[in-house]
Amino acid sequence: MPLHPQAQDLLDTLTSAPTPLNQLPPAEAREAYRRFIEPRNFDPEPVGRVEDREIEGPHGPVSLRIFWPIGTPKAPLPIFIFYFGGGFVIGSVESREPQCRKIANETGCIVVAPRYRQAPEHKFPAAHDDAWTAAQWVAANAEALGGDPSRIAMGGDSAGANLTATICQQSNENNGFEIVLQVLIYPSTDFFFTLDLPSYALLDEAYFLTRQQIAWYHAQFLPDHVDPGDLRLGPALAKDLSGLPPALIITAEFDPLRDDGKNYGELLTAAGVAVEYKCYDGMIHGFFHYGKTIDAATTALNQVNDALKRAFAA
Repeated sequence: MPLHPQAQDLLDTLTSAPTPLNQLPPAEAREAYRRFIEPRNFDPEPVGRVEDREIEGPHGPVSLRIFWPIGTPKAPLPIFIFYFGGGFVIGSVESREPQCRKIANETGCIVVAPRYRQAPEHKFPAAHDDAWTAAQWVAANAEALGGDPSRIAMGGDSAGANLTATICQQSNENNGFEIVLQVLIYPSTDFFFTLDLPSYALLDEAYFLTRQQIAWYHAQFLPDHVDPGDLRLGPALAKDLSGLPPALIITAEFDPLRDDGKNYGELLTAAGVAVEYKCYDGMIHGFFHYGKTIDAATTALNQVNDALKRAFAA
């Protein structure tokens, strides 16, 4: 189908900005991104409790924002770890806080949002190290949070979905903690675009995530010398995906990463992993956090909540 009018309106507003994000210094790009998302995202709803914590890891402290659901759901509660997206450069816990609050209340779970280090101040693999540190801490401290260590799910959007896929693979390979569901929202599982998937042609179109934007993210995030075969950058390149958690994968029709997510879902299915896949017609990369302006954001969030409730009840 054609580009949805709501997505077109969003793109028109984005392209009318005086300076594209990829032409701004990173700190200014983060602020511009925040100013654009904040008035268009869902309203942050009240929850039972919010707490910021700092945990110690092998690479230094990692900050977490933890949300408990409103009301008095029966403990111990399931836990959902959510990693925000933004190309490992922009984005923040705050930019996904409305989603975290809604997920906590709707599913009755504790939501933990790690504030991982970002590039260019901290290049690869800093974000992945922090994501792994946070996940291990949550698993080890689930009961202290009032949570159930046997009902932990994780997810994220874009770069956050890459972190999710990576953590699931690391935990699987290292006999780590049980993960009942991985939620991958327009995931990046082939960082160097080595698979030459059909939707990569959309990088040359004006659908927000362009070839120039990707090059800017790469320049900020990657160190001078990096192994292109590192599976943290290309989870889809792993030779064995068996034993991974069930997955919900959400993509957007006019997103260059559309077939990235679709391909990863097919690989997981071939490895015997249960996969629920949904491509949102007429949508673009990033639609999930524009709850006030794009109706599909609400539909997708409801799909995430439904999948989590099923996984937590299993």
